[in-house]
Amino acid sequence: MAITVLIVDDQAMVRAGFGALLAAQPDISVIGDAPDGKAGVAEAKRLRPDVVLMDVRMPEMNGLDAARAILSAGFDPPVRVLMLTTFDIDDYVYEALGIGASGFLLKDAPAEELVRAVRVVAAGDALLAPTVTRRLIADVTKRRNRRAPAPALSALTPREREVLELVARGMSNAEIAESLFVAEQTVKTHVSKVFAKLNLRDRAQAVVLAYESGLVTPG
Repeated sequence: MAITVLIVDDQAMVRAGFGALLAAQPDISVIGDAPDGKAGVAEAKRLRPDVVLMDVRMPEMNGLDAARAILSAGFDPPVRVLMLTTFDIDDYVYEALGIGASGFLLKDAPAEELVRAVRVVAAGDALLAPTVTRRLIADVTKRRNRRAPAPALSALTPREREVLELVARGMSNAEIAESLFVAEQTVKTHVSKVFAKLNLRDRAQAVVLAYESGLVTPG
């Protein structure tokens, strides 16, 4: 089945350009678009897309508030939100990761990166591997006061902390399994336990927590 996508951006040319690019892919179907956050939330509730491409800065309702409304609606299956931004460093994007957005992408990213991002997010993973994402997390955390390790981390076993650290460094389950010399299913079990113990929704929130708590440091 095709991945269904909703594009929310206040620039008509961006909506048209991204729409044409994604619609040309055999496994992706653009089912709608919206010119602002408020309309985007309404369309997401009506269309239930697999992925919402959400601009950060928009009239009526900004992308962060719109993403929060969509992600808190409890859709089943879940609607994934991929934030779009013109800026390398944007606290709105950082906060969006904290509320459960699946990642972010710069608007000037190459076409193939946009297509890949939609596929990665639709598969339920977070867009965390690209260098630009690591740079954003590193730069933002450098500008924030370093916190002591979160008390909740004490609930993790040494192996679970190790897995969380590797997740925060952008590694996939398969890469973690290879690094730790264990089966991929074992890694999936560890990741699930980490999420449950720390009350995390997805890998994006795991990355934010790992950096904020000091478990992982920039660079």
